Amino acid sequence: MTTKPVTPRTDAVEIIQFPDAPPEEMTAYHHINFPGYPGFLALHFGSPETTVILSEIAAALIPTESYEGVRYPDLLIAFNANPAAIIPRNGYLIPEQGKPPDFVLEVASKNTGRIDETRKRRDYAGMGVPEYWRFDHTGGGFHSTGLAGDRLAGDAYQPVPIHHTEESIYWAHSDALNLDLCWENGELRWYDPVAGRYIPTASEERAAHIAERNARLAAEARVQRLEAELRRIRGQ
Repeated sequence: MTTKPVTPRTDAVEIIQFPDAPPEEMTAYHHINFPGYPGFLALHFGSPETTVILSEIAAALIPTESYEGVRYPDLLIAFNANPAAIIPRNGYLIPEQGKPPDFVLEVASKNTGRIDETRKRRDYAGMGVPEYWRFDHTGGGFHSTGLAGDRLAGDAYQPVPIHHTEESIYWAHSDALNLDLCWENGELRWYDPVAGRYIPTASEERAAHIAERNARLAAEARVQRLEAELRRIRGQ
């Protein structure tokens, strides 16, 4: 929520579609999509008509049908944006949106680990992205560390301080999202310091629904037993 709202362009612009992400860029599944974070973050932030939360979608300053100058962040979040413009463009065109994304995150892989820390870092700074984050589930096998964030100061990135709770848990605060990003035993977690709780994963949400259902069924069964016992007593 750091970039100020800018009215998107409404003049006629040729709709040139970005190409889909190449296979080597598609690294978000296990740590972003499978846990269900895009959906749960969307519920957390609300305002779906002006909030963009997408995974492995193109982001660029210039419309193009090639991969040159295009990045595909594993997670892109933009506030005060125009989600409807994403679909025909097949990506986030910064001049069309009137602002860069507020936040991007890359998940490490063997193929992309090095460029996440070098070329992508330069490219996102050049796009004016206020915060660029990196997550490596190995704890430093693909990136230089398990969790890293950069915040734009002028036209260059400055590292976000990382806090170590213990060897298997460390975290840092995103000003753009007002959330803490956490590396916990090789898993990416999101913590809301205002509410004092984690953004849930899909498995946690399912477990909570099952527990709620089981508690309701147990309560209903107890009521039925009590009613049966009451009928028995009255029938004596």
